[in-house]
Amino acid sequence: MEERRKKSRHRTLKTGAITFNHGGGVDCIVRNLSDAGACLEIESPVGIPDTFMLLIKPERIQRTCHIAWRTARRIGVDFV
Repeated sequence: MEERRKKSRHRTLKTGAITFNHGGGVDCIVRNLSDAGACLEIESPVGIPDTFMLLIKPERIQRTCHIAWRTARRIGVDFV
């Protein structure tokens, strides 16, 4: 399989939250992470907009994200 990422990602297992519309959030697990993006595991991608704020809870880091791809339980995001 051809690697299309600009930067390599490092495996991780951190809790996170996806927030959008100035309100509630969706819990997620950050499965891999780089300076440019991440892979997030979620219950369902339904209702999650193309652009949102990601909070990586252990470090309290917030990043604006844009969805690059989606599957039934995971989404790949690029940091904006």
